Amino acid sequence: MSEHQNSEVITKGKIDKAINLLKSQKPKEREDVSDREAIRKMRRYIEKLTSNKYGYSYDEVSEMLKDLGINLAGSRIKYLIGELKKSSRRSQKASDNGSSTSGQEATENQKEEKASSEAEETPVNSKKGKSKKQLLAAEAAT
Repeated sequence: MSEHQNSEVITKGKIDKAINLLKSQKPKEREDVSDREAIRKMRRYIEKLTSNKYGYSYDEVSEMLKDLGINLAGSRIKYLIGELKKSSRRSQKASDNGSSTSGQEATENQKEEKASSEAEETPVNSKKGKSKKQLLAAEAAT
């Protein structure tokens, strides 16, 4: 009752070759992708078209894509772009915590410094619409 009746003897050399073969395989390219993945790949171009410079709406982008057989409502595209922005911000914050200061971080720090200096100049009358950083900067200034 042998499980492998017609197989050859498996040597350690064959196993090593098999492991190297399996390791070297690249992921298969799938033909179908999810709507989230499709928008992730097109995000840069969609954001460009929907910017103030180009002025297209998400519904107009939806119509353009519909001609290619990509049937996503403008509201769905807008939602997915927002989700991608959120997730990239989260991953950026996580990587910022453990990395040295990059140019982008320096720019963000400059914006925060400017915001805190503006908060010092302007008295805070209301907490509505203020971020925690702005509120803390205002409290620190007083």
